[in-house]
Amino acid sequence: MTKLVANWSYPTSVRFGAGRIAELAEACAAAGIRKPLLVTDAGLAKLDITQRALSILEKGGLTPGLFSDIKPNPVESNLDAGVSAFRSGGHDGVVAFGGGSGLDIGKLVAFMAGQTRPVWDFEDVGDWWTRADAEGIAPIVAVPTTAGTGSEVGRAGVVTDEKTHTKKVIFHPRMLPKVVICDPALTVGMPPAITAGTGMDALAHCLEAYCADFYHPMADGIALEGLRLVFGNLARAVANGGDLEARAHMMSAAAMGATAFQKGLGAIHSLSHPVGALYDTHHGTTNGVFMPYVLVFNRPAIEPKIDRIAAYLGIGGGFDGFLQAVLDLRRAIGIPHALKDLKIDASRRDEIADMAIMDPTAGGNPVPLTREGALRIFDMALAGSL
Repeated sequence: MTKLVANWSYPTSVRFGAGRIAELAEACAAAGIRKPLLVTDAGLAKLDITQRALSILEKGGLTPGLFSDIKPNPVESNLDAGVSAFRSGGHDGVVAFGGGSGLDIGKLVAFMAGQTRPVWDFEDVGDWWTRADAEGIAPIVAVPTTAGTGSEVGRAGVVTDEKTHTKKVIFHPRMLPKVVICDPALTVGMPPAITAGTGMDALAHCLEAYCADFYHPMADGIALEGLRLVFGNLARAVANGGDLEARAHMMSAAAMGATAFQKGLGAIHSLSHPVGALYDTHHGTTNGVFMPYVLVFNRPAIEPKIDRIAAYLGIGGGFDGFLQAVLDLRRAIGIPHALKDLKIDASRRDEIADMAIMDPTAGGNPVPLTREGALRIFDMALAGSL
């Protein structure tokens, strides 16, 4: 068996391996941080792994603070409170700690701490990122505690605009953490449902990146191997939370998905984002629900690519075989089959479709996503009909 410990420098410095959380203070020092603000979500702040991280920082001679006023689907007021805590505490960097919400808000706090314009001025649209004062962005060390979003190796953060109930992607190249600690032992305590949902997020990232209609062979290669790791390890990780090998491979797959989706995403995410913003559903689980319906919608444009995925994964039957493998995986790990199982009805279908086609991820969908197309996918997913 391959030893699952490595040092990587793509796309940033990654310290991978069980137990490497012990290097957190050293990682902060390497990033030039002496007084970090550890940013995480409210639930995680109460757990032993967070207290241990703070203790490691203190024992390393640093003076950390803690901010955890973050919702599962973070909103602007969470970000504003985090920036206020960063400034008032005189912090010089951020340890973004947790799942997608903690990682995204942590990166956004470091980004916004030195800005004077509203956060929405830096949405991932065209070259809006150039509006930022790059020198005002504080250094970031990222520590994922789930294996899903891959935000630890990303250059953006997602936050909900409470006025419009829309999720916005905020981008800047310097939001990429300087050091990442990927310690799969931190994910051992994740409940099966969270393991399943975050794992489907990693799968969606790899799948949509591979299918996006842009030229990026490096991303394609990373996405393809990420898919193999998810199909080989997600069910194991859900069934046995203490399976450290499966946990390690899923943590790798999550980082790979986020690296690959620099190429693009698609309708799975563009529909999941408004549903999550309006109904506060778990992002990865919502991705998992939409996945087979988007595959069917995109089939005319992606069948040759899906055939290659199936061949690489050793799945017979081409597109149909791969679709069945997705359905089988969802069933095995407890992902709902239809939106109605998430307590979503048709009352806001038009609003969701309008939001989906405006979502920045829609542009990567291999079949141009029109309002009619978004409604078709939503209706299939609501009824659970392929």
